[in-house]
Amino acid sequence: MKHLQLFSSVLPLALLAGICISIGCVVNLRVGGVAGAVLFAFGLTTVVYYGLKLYTGTAGFIRRHGDWAMLAMVLVGNIVGCLLSACLISYAQPDCIEPASQILLGRLAKGPWACFLLAIGCGFIMTTAVEFARKGKMLPLLLGVPVFILCGFAHSIADAFYFLVSPAELLLQPSVLVVYVAEVLGNFVGCNLYRWVLLFHFASENQAAE
Repeated sequence: MKHLQLFSSVLPLALLAGICISIGCVVNLRVGGVAGAVLFAFGLTTVVYYGLKLYTGTAGFIRRHGDWAMLAMVLVGNIVGCLLSACLISYAQPDCIEPASQILLGRLAKGPWACFLLAIGCGFIMTTAVEFARKGKMLPLLLGVPVFILCGFAHSIADAFYFLVSPAELLLQPSVLVVYVAEVLGNFVGCNLYRWVLLFHFASENQAAE
């Protein structure tokens, strides 16, 4: 019953979040450059405004027992939302296929370790932006998205869309899954980096005070 309630309450919000991020991906693919990076922010602001469930907006706030199942469901829902969007866009806007393929090829050229490190940067920015947004401060959210894009950092949900829009002969390579898992893990580390550093800092202060 608990898992059924989790499924019904989380999955629809995660699916919609994947679709919103996909919209940001589409405008970034079609416009590109600074303008595309700035307009991508529409996807994340929509996620925050509607209270949707996005992996990079959730991974940094894992606290309670049971959150791990919720986080896994958020990730799956986000990917399904990206898959539905990718199927639609591949058919209706085929001009997005080539730039999406170039992103995928770029990730493969970098390899999993580099993508893991780039994903840490993205995760840190996203959690910081969401933290500010939850306090009613939207500017870091609007700035954070173009910053991570223009830095070349890896957002696992955005990349899910880019990868799924790419042709099957590129997508179905085993190395794609390895790179993608590295991005998911890197995002998680980046999303929790600030909290982990604070925990270490306070632990060190308490130890010094004893």
